[in-house]
Parts: sequence; C-alpha cells; structure tokens
Amino acid sequence: MLVDTLAAQIRGGQLPPGTRLPTHRQLARQHGVALSTASRVYAELEALGLARGEVGRGTFVRETAVPPELAVDQQAVTAGMVDLNFNYPALPQQARLLSQGLRWLAAGGDLEALLRYAPHGGRPHERACVARHLASRGLAMDPAQVLIVDGAQHGLAVAGMALLQPGDLVAVDALTYPGFKVLADLLRLELAPLPAADQGFDLEALQRLCTRRRVRAVYTMPTLHNPLGWVGSADWRQGLAAVVRRHGLIAIEDAAYAFLADSPPAPLAAAAPESTLYVSGLSKSVATGLRFGFVAAPTPWVPLLERAIRSTTWNTPGLVTALACAWLEDGTVQRLEAEKRRDAAQRQAIAREALAGLDCISHPSSYFAWLPLPAEVRAGSVAAELLRQGISVSTAEPFAASRQVPHAIRLALGSVPPDRLRTALLAVRHVVQDQTDR
Repeated sequence: MLVDTLAAQIRGGQLPPGTRLPTHRQLARQHGVALSTASRVYAELEALGLARGEVGRGTFVRETAVPPELAVDQQAVTAGMVDLNFNYPALPQQARLLSQGLRWLAAGGDLEALLRYAPHGGRPHERACVARHLASRGLAMDPAQVLIVDGAQHGLAVAGMALLQPGDLVAVDALTYPGFKVLADLLRLELAPLPAADQGFDLEALQRLCTRRRVRAVYTMPTLHNPLGWVGSADWRQGLAAVVRRHGLIAIEDAAYAFLADSPPAPLAAAAPESTLYVSGLSKSVATGLRFGFVAAPTPWVPLLERAIRSTTWNTPGLVTALACAWLEDGTVQRLEAEKRRDAAQRQAIAREALAGLDCISHPSSYFAWLPLPAEVRAGSVAAELLRQGISVSTAEPFAASRQVPHAIRLALGSVPPDRLRTALLAVRHVVQDQTDR
C-alpha cells in the first residue's frame, strides 16, 4: 500500500524531516493511481503525524523526533528538563503564604460549612468578593452576575456548555489559546480563524464573516493575548462591541493574563455588558494549583451557567474558595500580581538580550514570547533539537486555528529560574541561527 511505503520511508529516515513530497498530481503519475487516491494518501500521512500540507508551498515530511504531545501543547517534563512550554509562574514567598492561609482557615469559624455543598456558583458573600475584585479591573458587576468556577478553563467549558450548541460557528484569532481549541473540538464547535491586524484580530474580517455566515460567538483575549501579547486599544474594543451588537454575537472574553498589563483599557465586557461573558481566575496571578476562577455574565445567562456548573462540578470547592476570597480581600492577590508584573518584565528583558538578532514578538510584561522563524527553518526541527538539549518548547501548531500553521515557536518564560532561563534562551537563539545558516 502506498501509504505504508511512504510511512516506512519517513520513519526509516529515507525521507528526512523537511523533505518536500511530490505534488498530488506528480504522486498520482509516478505510482499510476488516481488523483483522488493520491490526495487520500497525503491525508492519511497527515493523520499519522508524518507529513503536513502548507498552503501555497506543498506537502512536507514532519519532524517525527518531536514527541506527539507537543502537537497538543501537552508534555510531561522529565527531571532536569528546562520547561519553556508551560507557564506556571511562582514567587518564593507563595509557599509561606499558603502555610499562613491554611493556619488562618484552621483557626477560623464554621469549618464544617466549608465541607458541605455550596450554591452553584458560590455563596453570596464570595460572589460579592469577586465582584469587588472585578470593579478594581474596571468591570462593575452585580454580585448576582458573578459565578465562581474551578479555574478559568472550567469557566470557558461552562460558557461553551451553557451558551453554545454543536455546529455553532465561533470566530477566533488565527493564533489562539490551545485550551479553547480543545474545548471547541470536544463541544463540536466550528472555529473560524480571523487574520491579525494591529494589536488584535481584523474587525473588518469579522464583519465580512458575519455577513456571509451565521456566526454564533467570538472568543477573544483583548488584554495580553496568548501567544502574541497584544493589548487591544479602547477604540478596537469599542469597534468589536459594535460588531457584536450588530450581529447579535456572544462575546467570550478570556482575561487569564490580563493582570500583567499595567493600566489597560476597560474590559470588553464593560463596552458590551449585555453580550459579553468575562472569564478569568487566579491560576497565573497566584498559583496554577489554586483552581479558582470566575465568570461574569449578563443576568439572563446566569441560570444557564449555574446549570452547567452543576453538571460538571456541582458547586464551588469550599476550602479553595474561602482561601482565595481571603487573599482577594486582604490584598495578597494584588501584591502578588504587582510582583509578578515586575518578575515578568525582568524575564522579558532577559529574553530581549538572549534572543537579540531574532524576530521576537512579546509584551514587555508578559510571561511568553512568540518567535517567528525564517522561511527556510522548520519549527519541528528546532523543537526537536532543543528537546535533545533538554529544553522543551511549543511549536505554533497548538495555537493555530487554521490549517496554515506558521513556522514559529512559543516560549513560556515563567517556569524556570532566571539564570536557567537565560541559558535556555541562548540555546534557542543558537539553534535557530544554526539551522538558518544551514
């Protein structure tokens, strides 16, 4: 079988990574098969992870030395591995804060209440606590419009389950958060990628899409976009709000990294409160293990969201919620966010120095950087060589919402000590420059 022959040649090294395969017509002619058969052969090779078609360029052999986990932005980092794939920013004092917080809980009042079922979406005083936190972000919400969830990813899942149906079309950035891609696949949503404009996706492209097709929702990260670090201007947000209203869209605003931006414009939810669902949490600003998130929504959507919470986790986790609310109220979260902004800015300075000479896209106080590669350099080859050197990075594939995947790598800067980060980023620069020279 032709698929098996080509697969064996790729796995055996006769067709090395980066090899341009014959066109569909050439393959059909060489092997005496129908054009449709040749197309199926390449489709099966892509499904096996052995080849990838690139619009306008052809079909290429993929780098199979890269673990398949990288293709879904998920990798078990072995001991000694430098992790530039995932972000779990932590500060030295966080363990001490947890110890103090647990002692505070143990000395508190009605501990048994924390072990019982709570209302779906949180107790009224907890929702009021989060509402005060949102007000400090420029988003005034009634506590009854705020629901507590088990992290921002759970908030996105609850939003999708409550407000969307299988087959719904959701507009997203052409490069977007991989967790939303996974959720869309699970909920059988169709994603429509929007091209980039200046510090946000192209609003005119969204407008044209809405005139051609029935778009149900738009998913956006207007403040500290992951992976590009954009912060959309106030005018861009007002423009998006206008399109959302004009076409009756649901806007899902992901603000997981918004705390890193210093004095950003007001959230999109403030510009279109009747149409926007705001999702965030404390995973990045405090700790990834603290699965505490929150959703703020228009009043008519709240019962639907509560039902989705009930069907997934039933209610909020009492102990975690009590601890998180205490830290929101006593200023701990605010202090940690300020310190992490400083920490992220220092890491960006390290990245600028270590990656000098390369085209690097980032926000000056974010925990990630986007590194487009020269046209002749393959992202899979770079990732594989870095992995051989004990450095884990992500290719662009997990972030790409379209079939045309750019050759780029995304660097998470927040998970390793600064000295190791500098060494790892220098290795990234050397690998990219070496493969460019070759």
